[in-house]
Amino acid sequence: MTDEASLDGLRIRPAARALIVDTDDRVLLVRFEFPAGTRWALPGGGIEPGETPEEAIRRELVEEVGLHHASIGPHIWTRLHVIPFLSGHWDGQREVIHLVRTTAFEPAPALSWEELAAEYLFELRWWTIDEIADADETFVPRALHSLLAPVLAGELPEQPIDTGV
Repeated sequence: MTDEASLDGLRIRPAARALIVDTDDRVLLVRFEFPAGTRWALPGGGIEPGETPEEAIRRELVEEVGLHHASIGPHIWTRLHVIPFLSGHWDGQREVIHLVRTTAFEPAPALSWEELAAEYLFELRWWTIDEIADADETFVPRALHSLLAPVLAGELPEQPIDTGV
């Protein structure tokens, strides 16, 4: 975990992400292709000025996965990642992560694949917890599999859990 005092002077982008879980307990993830490698992550992104995290999640879910009128559940996790990104505009990102339960749907992003690729996003896929456990992929957060197990069992934290990187 990063010491808050060590963040002084860093430009930390506020962001919101969604743990989207369908009625079959599958999780919808997005595939990012960064210079450092492939990352499967939760959909979401930066919180725009004047937006609440919930509003940002709703906007991002329409743009990235085509989920309209999402029912935003509780804030279950937080994540802080300090790494320069977005062409040097930010030194890291602080994420709030909300649970979003939904029926299964076929992802159909509002943004074009060209627009998504400009944000390093190249694929959307539903995953089971077993597929995540068995995959030779990098997930964000890295402990996604172990974090998912209690959520899928209906055991939500009383306070948001820090997921680590």
